[in-house]
Amino acid sequence: MGVRFKIFALPAAAKLLPFAFLLSCGWGQKPLLDEAKSALSKAIRFFRTEVAVNGSYVWTYSEDLKRRWGESEATETEGWVQPPGTPSVGMAFLRAYEATGDKTYLDAAVETAHALTATQLASGGWDYRIEFHPERRKRWFYRKDVEAGEKDPKGRRNWSVYDDDNTQSALRFLMQVDVALKGRNKEIRRAVEYGLAKLIEAQYPNGAWPQAYDGNPPDPANHPVIPARYPTQWSKTHPGKGYQYWRLYTLNDRVMGTIIQTLLDAYRLYGKREYLKAACKGGDFLILAQMPDPQPAWAQQYNFQMEPAWARWFEPPAIAAAESADAVQTLIELYLVTGDDRYLRPVPKALDWFKRSQLPNGRWARFYELKTNRPLYVNRNRELVYKPEDLREGYGFEGSFGISRLFELFERLQREGREKLLAERNRKPTPQELAQRAKEIEPKVRQIIASMDARGRWAEDGRIHTKTFIRNVETLASYIAAASKALQR
Repeated sequence: MGVRFKIFALPAAAKLLPFAFLLSCGWGQKPLLDEAKSALSKAIRFFRTEVAVNGSYVWTYSEDLKRRWGESEATETEGWVQPPGTPSVGMAFLRAYEATGDKTYLDAAVETAHALTATQLASGGWDYRIEFHPERRKRWFYRKDVEAGEKDPKGRRNWSVYDDDNTQSALRFLMQVDVALKGRNKEIRRAVEYGLAKLIEAQYPNGAWPQAYDGNPPDPANHPVIPARYPTQWSKTHPGKGYQYWRLYTLNDRVMGTIIQTLLDAYRLYGKREYLKAACKGGDFLILAQMPDPQPAWAQQYNFQMEPAWARWFEPPAIAAAESADAVQTLIELYLVTGDDRYLRPVPKALDWFKRSQLPNGRWARFYELKTNRPLYVNRNRELVYKPEDLREGYGFEGSFGISRLFELFERLQREGREKLLAERNRKPTPQELAQRAKEIEPKVRQIIASMDARGRWAEDGRIHTKTFIRNVETLASYIAAASKALQR
């Protein structure tokens, strides 16, 4: 961070420097700022008053709002948690509040937070769907049932889903609302503390988490703390119906990375060492889970003998590039937070494996066969093949997976050091930087405003997409925050 000086007096010309800089950048039109604020208000009012169900949201709506979808079609009384569902919309409301100070947006976020506190499960997290119909709600076993004295789920659903940042996104959102309210809303604070405690309870003795947690803490006797290893043999066909892969040690769909980040956020916001300890224990698992040579990377999931294992029928035991990238990113983040070098030690060998495993097209395969390192695919006939032909649709069997950015980050870390990276991360932007940011996104802001209809909707091909709403709200909020601060200085 730069040195700050107390300035007692400034010449008149100097006082005009920030605004003069704005004009020199070709920016500084207050009418657009007012238009952006108006568009933000209209968009959030529409979503909150016409789209929401008890403060909850799904992914997609028909333009007439008569049909609703998450990952599958939802009823008129359901919300969806998995991003870009309910917590993601709530975070957009919070960003609007932070950018404007308008309490209406904080009220919207609190309303969404209560949709989550009302549907928090006894196991501490959330299912993909959250239900508000009085009779249909009885299919789930809630935290509030436990608080009312119930102990037996009696067949009710009680799976806290960690897949796809489901429970984690809800907890991070609730934490941000709790902090914005300074802990004054006891129900939200209780949901946060309960959820974090159950998240730690679900952690296996070696530091891993399952894909979903049913509220029964793992027995250490069944989970020895051992390093990853290659299986002596593995089946090339899926185990079939009844295979409970969601109980395995899971990296798939960023389970480990998003849980560790949630705990690090909790530690940053509340300062409780137990959250940092659990996050670091998760890092210890990632160190254990790095496969030995010749493939010092990570699998999507491991069985309790720490061998790569099947998940769904198109997710075989293999080295997984996307999950390996997330593991490296998470280990670097743990090093930045703690300064502990052991989280960096696995990184060079993993980066070397990425170099050796890059495909001729510049991308990486999602899966690499154990030991041979041959790219591995699954076709529509559920067969393992070595060429990307006739593949199952809707799954990323190849991609960039953010791997190039990892090389850049690690090189910068080596060159500049941890303290400089942290200082840059925490540095507040200058008025000139804020003005430049506003100028850069101004064309996008104009496009967003122009594409909004009279009701405050962004409709695309007869559908209203929550992802578009979130993206546009965040862009408007970013512009308003940058422009307002630049004009104030």
